[in-house]
Order: sequence, then C-alpha cells, then structure tokens
Amino acid sequence: MKKLNLISCLFFLTAFVNAQELQSFIEEAIQNNPEVQSFDIKYAIAEEKIKEANWLPNTEFSLGYFVSEPETRVGAQRARIGVKQMLPWFGTLTARENYATSMADAEYVEIAISKRKLALSVSQSYYRLYAIRAKQEVLEENIRLLNTYERLALTSVEVGKASAVDVLRLQIRQNEMQQKKEVLEEEYSAEQTVFNNLLNTDKNALVTIPTEMNIPEIDPINTLDGLALNPELLKYDKLYESVAQSELLNQREGLPMIGFGVDYLPVSERTDAFPSDNGKDILMPMVSVSIPIFNNRYKSISKQNELRQQEINLQKDERLNVLESALSKAVSQRNQSRIAYNTQEQNLKQAKDAEQILIKNYETGTIDFNDVLDIQELQLKFELNQVESIQIYYIQSVLINYLVN
Repeated sequence: MKKLNLISCLFFLTAFVNAQELQSFIEEAIQNNPEVQSFDIKYAIAEEKIKEANWLPNTEFSLGYFVSEPETRVGAQRARIGVKQMLPWFGTLTARENYATSMADAEYVEIAISKRKLALSVSQSYYRLYAIRAKQEVLEENIRLLNTYERLALTSVEVGKASAVDVLRLQIRQNEMQQKKEVLEEEYSAEQTVFNNLLNTDKNALVTIPTEMNIPEIDPINTLDGLALNPELLKYDKLYESVAQSELLNQREGLPMIGFGVDYLPVSERTDAFPSDNGKDILMPMVSVSIPIFNNRYKSISKQNELRQQEINLQKDERLNVLESALSKAVSQRNQSRIAYNTQEQNLKQAKDAEQILIKNYETGTIDFNDVLDIQELQLKFELNQVESIQIYYIQSVLINYLVN
C-alpha cells in the first residue's frame, strides 16, 4: 500500500505533458539522490532498533571467597558463587517493540516526504528548462524576423523611402535580442546543472525537454480533502502515535522487575566430627523484586509525553494552515497564468494582424520602420509572456498535486 501511494503521487505529478520522459527523470532521481538514500538508511536504522528493543538486563555473576571461613554444622563455607537474572514486568518487551515500530513508521513517512519533494523539485526544474529554451526559440525567431525587416529597410534606403537610421535601429534591436539569447543560454546551463544534481548525475548531461507545450483547456479537479492525506501531515499522526507508545512503555517500565537466581556455596568436611551430610555443599535458589518506590521519574515522563502530544497537535494545525495557504496561492497563480495566457494569445493575434498591415504598407511604399519596431517589440513581449504563463501554470500544477495527491 505504501508503494502504491508513492506511485500514485508520482503519476499525478507527471500527468500533464511529456509525462513519460518526466516520470523516468523522477524515477532516476529517486534511485540516485543522496538525500533520499540517507532517509532510506535512517529507516533501516529505525527498523534495526525494533530488534534492539527485545533485550533483557545483563545477567549478573558473582564470586566470593571467605577469607575467614564461617563454620556450620556440616563444615566450613569456603566461597559463594552466584548467578542472577532480572526480568521486566509482563508486556514490557512488547511495549518496547511497539514503540520502536512506531518510530520506524515515522521515519518511513519522512522517506515518502523526501521522495515527493524530490519529484516536485525535478518537475519544477524540468519546466523551467522548457521555459528558458522556449524563450530562446522566440528570440531566435524574432531575430530572423528583424533580419527580414533589415533587408526591407536597406531596399527602402536605396530608393529613398527610409534612412540609414532605420537600418541602425533594426541592427541595435537585433544586438539586444542576441544579448538576451546568450543570457538565457547561461541561465539554461545553470538550471541544467541544478536538474542533473537532483538526479545525482553528470552536471553536463543533456536533458531532453519538450519543444512545445500548451495550457490544457480544462484544469484537473483538486479538492481540499486530499490535503489531509499529505505525508507532511501524516508525519504528525505517526509522531503522536510514537508518543502514545512511549507512554505505554513508560507505564510498563514503572512496574516492578522480577529477579531469579541461585547461589552455590561449597562446604569443607569436618574432621573433628562426623555429622550427617558432613561437607555437603549448599545450593540456594533466590527470587527478588525490584520496586520503583521513588517513581517521580516516571511521573515526569508521563507529563512530558502529555505535553509532547499537545505540541504535536499544535504543530500539525500550524502545518495544515501553511499547506492550505500554499494550496490557495498555487491555485490562484495557476488561474492567473491561464488568464494571462489567453490574454497574450489574443494580443499576439492582433500584433500579427498589425504586422501584416505593415507589410502591405511596404508594398505601397509607405512603411514606417518605427512602427515596425514597436509592433515587433510588442510581439516579442507577448510571446515571452506566453511562455512565462505556461511555465507558471505547470509549476503551480505540480505543486498543487504535491499538496493534495
């Protein structure tokens, strides 16, 4: 069931675009990421502590030699050899195992949280890489468009319908775009390193990303009900249970301990008389009870456990508020990105219509290259904003799915 929940989480995180490629990246990250591996080791240690819980106090062995041998009717006692074993009260060992198991369960939830956070980080970095590459393609397309306008301007200069200043303006704009493109290349290189480090692989390894993405017409349905099952909240339930098991263990440890043992005393034979059982060794079984009369320690631990449970409940409530706020903000930003995307789509269509009008004006010899630059700048702005909206949409979508699935 635990594995099924994790697989379901990863499915929802990658259910949008190019899910198969992103899913493979996430699986590789979970397999190789050092942080996840460290949580796996912590869980293995916690499981090992379950075996450790089944322990008994050390067996006591004693050996004494009588310097001055006490005389008895059957002879002098020469030494005392003893062995003793204390045993905890009934149910104490089971209480220890239950407590250790509850701590292991809490560690397992930490593994689930780390894997979900890693999947979220990989997905968000993946979409940032897409956005950077898409912006570069937009700039490249606009540079080619400006090259076309530059040729038109040169032709217009030759016939006296444009000035050399118009050509220089177009060239300056191309230089600015080339600069932005090179800056984006640096950003892509840095983000690629971040992505590959999440996968714990070669930082220069090439990352396959989609060439085109769009915002779907309908958003996935998400409800607040799933928020209650988020591992970040389930962690507090497991911690609460571990404190409850700690209290049960504390109550058991506050009960008496029973000891069983035996003493063996070798006896020398008497030479001055010959009583019955002369020189017979003594074997003395013993039973002892250890009673915690001064038990303020156990009362204090019980009070600490009670306070600890109150603390955990408050921490859970606080974390729930944080997650609800994050969910509300993510949903709002995803909705805003859809609104912005649709607006940019409409603006982009109108900018292209204006561009066509300018091209027709060129054919009639009345083109104004200042208008060309203005329209081109608007078109570039709309296209870049559209890419940004797509990035925000998917980054917020994977965050929403992290919170509620």
